[in-house]
Amino acid sequence: MNRESKKTLEATLKSKDTEEFLDIHYYRPLGYAWAIFFKKIGVTPNQITIASIFIGVAGGICFYFTDLWINLLGVFLLIWANTYDSADGQLVRMTNRKSEWGRILDGACGDFWFISIYLALIFRLWPQYGYGIVVLAVAAGYFHSKQAALADYYRNIHLFFLNGKEGSELDTSEEIAERLHDLNKWKHPLFAFFEWAYWNYTKGQEAWTPKMQALLRVIKSKFHSKAPDWFCRYYRKKSLRYLKYTNMLSFNLRSLVLFASVLANCPWVYFIFELTVLNGVLIYMVNRYERIAYKFRGGLLHDEF
Repeated sequence: MNRESKKTLEATLKSKDTEEFLDIHYYRPLGYAWAIFFKKIGVTPNQITIASIFIGVAGGICFYFTDLWINLLGVFLLIWANTYDSADGQLVRMTNRKSEWGRILDGACGDFWFISIYLALIFRLWPQYGYGIVVLAVAAGYFHSKQAALADYYRNIHLFFLNGKEGSELDTSEEIAERLHDLNKWKHPLFAFFEWAYWNYTKGQEAWTPKMQALLRVIKSKFHSKAPDWFCRYYRKKSLRYLKYTNMLSFNLRSLVLFASVLANCPWVYFIFELTVLNGVLIYMVNRYERIAYKFRGGLLHDEF
């Protein structure tokens, strides 16, 4: 890739701060190529997201089978789906075609993939482990949702301070509730349902981050929700230390462990990994960011910066 192409690719990224190695060197370049192709043939970002959902769900279903080649097909389909998940956001930034539907669909994309994966693995392991595997999978799935939600939230907080409201996907439950209130639910029932689900998702993020919410309230009252540049630089410096933990809770690491455990015919290992290693990362990440928020709020209130 020449320098000009690399510069154009970088313009389609949310931020180099929040990208990890596999994204920068694999998924984003492939996503960029797909985005250019889809732009030429007139495919919209939302259509790419929907295609990604179907491809990812098909990949998850492949993990029900114990045949190695079918499992490898599942790995291929999930990697393909993730390149589309990169492409839709990159196409949005190339064409400036943001939409509320797009944000909701993009957020739900990975949920559909992993629901199919969890169900496939439950049915695959049922003959051997019975109800025990259901309990294990449900517990892992619950904490998976928290891990992904909090990692997404802290990345968007980082982008909010780095690029402002327009450069992040940070929404508050109050903003979503207002949109829900103004929405004609009888005319748009499906959109209303997804918007309600998104509101519930955001409420969960806020409930896990009380000190961060307190910091954001101070910024809203003191700076009208637009933090000064000096504060944003200071926050970025602190946050950069812990972004690696948000990336550990995203798709790449968990997918590598998932693929390895499925191909080794011991997929239950993946559930244990989520409940132990990834939950440990979750607790540490939340603790670190909450401490940053608590310290920064105190500094703002007492003009100690």
